[in-house]
Amino acid sequence: MSTDSTTKTVIGHSTTDKLVLYGGLPLLGLVLGFFLPRIADWAARQQWVPFQGPFELISRWDGWWVLVICLAIGLLGGVLLAAMALEDTLKTTISNTEVEFLKNQRTTRVPREKVAVAFLDGKEIVLQDSRSAELAREKHDELGAGPRKAIPAAFRAHGYPWSDAGDPHGSEFRRWVEDDPDLLPAANAVLKARSKAFDQGDKGKADLRELRLELAKLDYVVRDRDRKQYWRSTH
Repeated sequence: MSTDSTTKTVIGHSTTDKLVLYGGLPLLGLVLGFFLPRIADWAARQQWVPFQGPFELISRWDGWWVLVICLAIGLLGGVLLAAMALEDTLKTTISNTEVEFLKNQRTTRVPREKVAVAFLDGKEIVLQDSRSAELAREKHDELGAGPRKAIPAAFRAHGYPWSDAGDPHGSEFRRWVEDDPDLLPAANAVLKARSKAFDQGDKGKADLRELRLELAKLDYVVRDRDRKQYWRSTH
Protein backbone atom coordinates (compact mmCIF):
# COMPACT_ATOMS: atom_id res chain seq x y z
CA MET A 1 0.00 0.00 0.00
CA SER A 2 1.31 3.48 -0.88
CA THR A 3 -0.04 6.98 -0.24
CA ASP A 4 0.50 10.02 -2.43
CA SER A 5 0.78 13.01 -0.10
CA THR A 6 -2.32 11.78 1.79
CA THR A 7 -4.46 12.49 -1.33
CA LYS A 8 -4.46 8.98 -2.78
CA THR A 9 -3.88 5.51 -1.41
CA VAL A 10 -2.86 2.75 -3.83
CA ILE A 11 -3.25 -0.92 -2.97
CA GLY A 12 -1.80 -3.45 -5.37
CA HIS A 13 1.15 -3.32 -7.77
CA SER A 14 3.39 -2.74 -4.75
CA THR A 15 7.18 -2.64 -4.95
CA THR A 16 7.31 -6.02 -3.23
CA ASP A 17 4.96 -7.53 -5.83
CA LYS A 18 7.08 -6.16 -8.66
CA LEU A 19 10.30 -7.44 -7.09
CA VAL A 20 8.81 -10.91 -6.62
CA LEU A 21 7.42 -11.06 -10.14
CA TYR A 22 10.17 -9.34 -12.14
CA GLY A 23 12.90 -10.87 -10.01
CA GLY A 24 11.61 -14.38 -9.39
CA LEU A 25 10.00 -15.34 -12.69
CA PRO A 26 12.86 -14.22 -14.98
CA LEU A 27 15.31 -16.00 -12.64
CA LEU A 28 13.21 -19.15 -12.87
CA GLY A 29 13.17 -18.74 -16.65
CA LEU A 30 16.97 -18.52 -16.71
CA VAL A 31 17.26 -21.70 -14.63
CA LEU A 32 14.88 -23.56 -16.94
CA GLY A 33 16.72 -22.19 -19.98
CA PHE A 34 20.04 -23.39 -18.58
CA PHE A 35 18.75 -26.93 -18.10
CA LEU A 36 16.62 -27.03 -21.28
CA PRO A 37 19.29 -28.71 -23.48
CA ARG A 38 19.74 -31.47 -20.89
CA ILE A 39 15.99 -31.83 -20.47
CA ALA A 40 15.64 -32.07 -24.26
CA ASP A 41 18.32 -34.79 -24.45
CA TRP A 42 16.50 -36.84 -21.81
CA ALA A 43 12.99 -36.24 -23.24
CA ALA A 44 14.05 -37.14 -26.77
CA ARG A 45 14.90 -40.64 -25.52
CA GLN A 46 11.53 -41.14 -23.80
CA GLN A 47 8.86 -42.22 -26.26
CA TRP A 48 6.01 -41.40 -23.84
CA VAL A 49 6.98 -37.71 -23.59
CA PRO A 50 4.77 -35.52 -25.84
CA PHE A 51 6.14 -32.93 -28.28
CA GLN A 52 8.99 -35.19 -29.34
CA GLY A 53 9.70 -33.03 -32.41
CA PRO A 54 10.92 -29.89 -30.58
CA PHE A 55 12.87 -31.93 -28.02
CA GLU A 56 14.63 -33.94 -30.73
CA LEU A 57 15.48 -30.74 -32.60
CA ILE A 58 17.04 -29.12 -29.52
CA SER A 59 18.90 -32.31 -28.59
CA ARG A 60 20.56 -32.39 -32.05
CA TRP A 61 21.93 -28.87 -31.66
CA ASP A 62 25.42 -28.47 -30.34
CA GLY A 63 27.55 -25.49 -29.36
CA TRP A 64 27.68 -22.64 -26.88
CA TRP A 65 25.09 -20.67 -28.84
CA VAL A 66 22.42 -23.28 -27.97
CA LEU A 67 22.77 -22.44 -24.27
CA VAL A 68 22.69 -18.70 -25.03
CA ILE A 69 19.47 -19.04 -27.01
CA CYS A 70 17.84 -21.19 -24.31
CA LEU A 71 18.84 -18.69 -21.62
CA ALA A 72 17.43 -15.81 -23.68
CA ILE A 73 14.16 -17.68 -24.27
CA GLY A 74 13.87 -18.48 -20.56
CA LEU A 75 14.56 -14.89 -19.54
CA LEU A 76 12.09 -13.46 -22.05
CA GLY A 77 9.44 -15.98 -21.03
CA GLY A 78 9.89 -15.04 -17.35
CA VAL A 79 9.55 -11.32 -18.09
CA LEU A 80 6.42 -11.89 -20.15
CA LEU A 81 4.87 -14.06 -17.43
CA ALA A 82 5.67 -11.39 -14.83
CA ALA A 83 4.01 -8.69 -16.95
CA MET A 84 0.92 -10.86 -17.44
CA ALA A 85 0.70 -11.64 -13.72
CA LEU A 86 1.04 -7.96 -12.78
CA GLU A 87 -1.65 -6.95 -15.27
CA ASP A 88 -3.94 -9.58 -13.74
CA THR A 89 -3.45 -8.09 -10.24
CA LEU A 90 -6.08 -5.61 -9.11
CA LYS A 91 -4.83 -2.07 -8.49
CA THR A 92 -7.12 -0.06 -6.23
CA THR A 93 -6.66 3.71 -5.95
CA ILE A 94 -8.63 5.40 -3.17
CA SER A 95 -8.98 9.18 -2.84
CA ASN A 96 -11.35 11.56 -1.09
CA THR A 97 -13.34 11.93 -4.32
CA GLU A 98 -13.45 8.45 -5.91
CA VAL A 99 -12.36 4.82 -5.91
CA GLU A 100 -10.64 3.49 -9.02
CA PHE A 101 -10.19 -0.20 -9.82
CA LEU A 102 -7.75 -1.21 -12.56
CA LYS A 103 -7.29 -4.78 -13.80
CA ASN A 104 -6.55 -6.28 -17.21
CA GLN A 105 -6.69 -2.80 -18.80
CA ARG A 106 -10.25 -2.37 -17.50
CA THR A 107 -10.91 0.66 -15.28
CA THR A 108 -13.92 1.14 -13.00
CA ARG A 109 -14.42 4.45 -11.17
CA VAL A 110 -16.94 5.05 -8.39
CA PRO A 111 -17.53 8.62 -7.10
CA ARG A 112 -17.26 9.03 -3.34
CA GLU A 113 -20.72 10.57 -2.97
CA LYS A 114 -22.38 7.42 -4.31
CA VAL A 115 -20.78 5.06 -1.77
CA ALA A 116 -23.00 4.32 1.24
CA VAL A 117 -20.88 1.43 2.56
CA ALA A 118 -17.73 -0.49 1.64
CA PHE A 119 -16.73 -3.94 2.86
CA LEU A 120 -14.88 -7.15 2.06
CA ASP A 121 -16.87 -10.17 0.88
CA GLY A 122 -14.29 -12.93 0.98
CA LYS A 123 -11.54 -11.71 -1.37
CA GLU A 124 -13.77 -9.14 -3.07
CA ILE A 125 -14.02 -5.42 -2.37
CA VAL A 126 -17.67 -4.37 -2.55
CA LEU A 127 -19.11 -0.87 -2.72
CA GLN A 128 -22.85 -0.29 -2.22
CA ASP A 129 -25.05 2.75 -2.70
CA SER A 130 -27.87 3.97 -0.44
CA ARG A 131 -30.32 1.52 -2.11
CA SER A 132 -28.00 -1.41 -1.28
CA ALA A 133 -27.24 -1.86 -4.99
CA GLU A 134 -23.64 -2.75 -5.80
CA LEU A 135 -21.56 -0.03 -7.37
CA ALA A 136 -18.54 -2.33 -7.70
CA ARG A 137 -17.40 -5.83 -6.78
CA GLU A 138 -13.75 -6.53 -7.51
CA LYS A 139 -11.59 -9.47 -6.45
CA HIS A 140 -8.44 -8.28 -4.72
CA ASP A 141 -5.60 -10.70 -5.34
CA GLU A 142 -2.43 -8.93 -4.24
CA LEU A 143 0.40 -11.35 -3.48
CA GLY A 144 0.70 -10.63 0.24
CA ALA A 145 -1.76 -11.05 3.12
CA GLY A 146 -1.45 -7.40 4.16
CA PRO A 147 -4.45 -6.12 2.16
CA ARG A 148 -6.87 -7.74 4.64
CA LYS A 149 -5.81 -5.03 7.08
CA ALA A 150 -4.69 -2.36 4.64
CA ILE A 151 -7.94 -2.14 2.68
CA PRO A 152 -10.26 -1.14 5.59
CA ALA A 153 -7.65 1.33 6.88
CA ALA A 154 -7.32 2.94 3.44
CA PHE A 155 -11.06 3.39 2.96
CA ARG A 156 -11.50 4.81 6.45
CA ALA A 157 -8.56 7.19 5.98
CA HIS A 158 -10.41 8.77 3.05
CA GLY A 159 -13.74 9.01 4.86
CA TYR A 160 -15.59 6.05 3.37
CA PRO A 161 -18.05 4.21 5.64
CA TRP A 162 -16.59 0.75 6.22
CA SER A 163 -18.38 -2.36 7.52
CA ASP A 164 -16.15 -4.79 9.39
CA ALA A 165 -19.11 -7.18 9.59
CA GLY A 166 -19.30 -7.50 5.81
CA ASP A 167 -22.46 -7.00 3.79
CA PRO A 168 -25.14 -5.25 5.88
CA HIS A 169 -27.71 -7.02 3.69
CA GLY A 170 -26.02 -10.42 3.70
CA SER A 171 -28.95 -12.13 5.44
CA GLU A 172 -31.25 -11.24 2.54
CA PHE A 173 -29.54 -13.46 -0.02
CA ARG A 174 -31.36 -16.57 -1.21
CA ARG A 175 -29.96 -19.43 -3.25
CA TRP A 176 -31.13 -19.37 -6.84
CA VAL A 177 -33.11 -22.27 -8.22
CA GLU A 178 -34.18 -22.41 -11.83
CA ASP A 179 -37.45 -20.58 -12.60
CA ASP A 180 -37.76 -19.21 -9.08
CA PRO A 181 -41.31 -17.72 -8.95
CA ASP A 182 -40.11 -14.86 -6.74
CA LEU A 183 -37.84 -13.58 -9.49
CA LEU A 184 -38.73 -11.67 -12.62
CA PRO A 185 -38.59 -13.92 -15.72
CA ALA A 186 -35.85 -11.73 -17.14
CA ALA A 187 -33.76 -12.17 -13.97
CA ASN A 188 -34.31 -15.94 -14.07
CA ALA A 189 -33.05 -15.98 -17.66
CA VAL A 190 -29.91 -14.05 -16.74
CA LEU A 191 -29.18 -16.30 -13.77
CA LYS A 192 -29.70 -19.37 -15.95
CA ALA A 193 -27.14 -17.99 -18.43
CA ARG A 194 -24.73 -17.28 -15.56
CA SER A 195 -25.06 -20.85 -14.28
CA LYS A 196 -23.75 -22.12 -17.63
CA ALA A 197 -20.86 -19.65 -17.67
CA PHE A 198 -19.09 -21.31 -14.73
CA ASP A 199 -17.84 -24.08 -17.05
CA GLN A 200 -16.48 -21.80 -19.78
CA GLY A 201 -13.08 -20.82 -18.40
CA ASP A 202 -11.85 -17.29 -19.04
CA LYS A 203 -14.73 -16.54 -21.41
CA GLY A 204 -17.08 -17.64 -18.67
CA LYS A 205 -15.51 -15.18 -16.23
CA ALA A 206 -16.19 -12.32 -18.61
CA ASP A 207 -19.77 -13.50 -19.07
CA LEU A 208 -20.29 -13.79 -15.31
CA ARG A 209 -19.22 -10.18 -14.88
CA GLU A 210 -21.31 -8.90 -17.79
CA LEU A 211 -24.41 -10.79 -16.66
CA ARG A 212 -23.96 -9.48 -13.11
CA LEU A 213 -24.32 -5.99 -14.55
CA GLU A 214 -27.45 -7.06 -16.41
CA LEU A 215 -28.96 -8.25 -13.11
CA ALA A 216 -28.08 -4.91 -11.52
CA LYS A 217 -30.18 -3.17 -14.19
CA LEU A 218 -33.10 -5.36 -13.07
CA ASP A 219 -32.49 -4.32 -9.43
CA TYR A 220 -30.94 -7.59 -8.28
CA VAL A 221 -27.61 -8.39 -6.63
CA VAL A 222 -25.95 -11.78 -7.11
CA ARG A 223 -23.24 -13.40 -5.03
CA ASP A 224 -21.33 -16.53 -6.10
CA ARG A 225 -20.32 -19.27 -3.68
CA ASP A 226 -18.76 -22.53 -4.89
CA ARG A 227 -20.35 -22.19 -8.34
CA LYS A 228 -23.75 -21.55 -6.75
CA GLN A 229 -25.64 -18.28 -7.11
CA TYR A 230 -27.34 -16.35 -4.33
CA TRP A 231 -29.54 -13.36 -5.05
CA ARG A 232 -31.41 -10.54 -3.37
CA SER A 233 -33.51 -7.65 -4.56
CA THR A 234 -32.67 -3.97 -4.17
CA HIS A 235 -36.30 -2.82 -4.59
